[in-house]
Amino acid sequence: MLVPALIFVVINVSSPQGVPHGWGTPMATDIAFALAVLAVVGRNLPIALRAFLLTLAVVDDLGAILVIAVFYTEQISFSWLALSVLCCIAYSIAQRQRVRTAWLYVPLGLFTWVFMLNSGVHATVAGVVLGLLTRVRLDPGETQSPADRVAHRIHPLSAGICVPIFALVAAGVDVRTIGVWTAVSSPVAIGVIIGLVIGKPVGIFCTSWLVARFTKASLSSSLRWLDIFAVGILGGIGFTVALLIAELSFSGSSLSSAKVAILVASVTAALLAGIALRRRGRAYAALAELEELES
Repeated sequence: MLVPALIFVVINVSSPQGVPHGWGTPMATDIAFALAVLAVVGRNLPIALRAFLLTLAVVDDLGAILVIAVFYTEQISFSWLALSVLCCIAYSIAQRQRVRTAWLYVPLGLFTWVFMLNSGVHATVAGVVLGLLTRVRLDPGETQSPADRVAHRIHPLSAGICVPIFALVAAGVDVRTIGVWTAVSSPVAIGVIIGLVIGKPVGIFCTSWLVARFTKASLSSSLRWLDIFAVGILGGIGFTVALLIAELSFSGSSLSSAKVAILVASVTAALLAGIALRRRGRAYAALAELEELES
């Protein structure tokens, strides 16, 4: 996350037309689109690679939401925020008391969202907090935790309707007002594109290597460092989350440039990741055939 943001800041600080406060735009990974690309080209790849991508995307998105809450909140109404916190406390108590009825949780969720929205903090934070408060451990006799059950029920609505609608609405940009070349050659666009396409894989790879080198964590025996770099390229698909932060960071022609850059960078990252992951898949397929012949 830090490498793309740093690249964006360096490019925009060094230009008179730069907008450095939009540094949060190239930070996050769009998990839905990244998983879709992996599903298409991920044949023969280790299952651990999907787990790594999921972990990466969750951490990235949580970090992006934290950035939104801390750095892109202009004014906070503490009375509304206190009401939102009270709803979260009530939600947590209900989870601990094993309350199972949706008639309680749905109103609590809606009130939390409304109160958070009116507080000045971005309303997406409400969803993150409620998700973290939802119980993930199984009780005796349960086959599915509340978190898994909610995710199973909401995912079709979220992935099939909400995310596509948001993407279509947020990605709309009239390049006739500024011109395509002007849009992609501005410091904002260059910072976003380089941050996502180059900064993300470099940051993900280097961070993973440093963690494996200096902590007790280690790379899964089924993975190679080339796999991590390929997934790092896939992490450059920012799209919906990047568009969300761009809406909060920019206005006018800068916003148009950022949107065009996000689309260009996400498509480029998807294509490059597809090529890299397909090659890794072929390598694993060849290795499996060799092991089968030797046995």
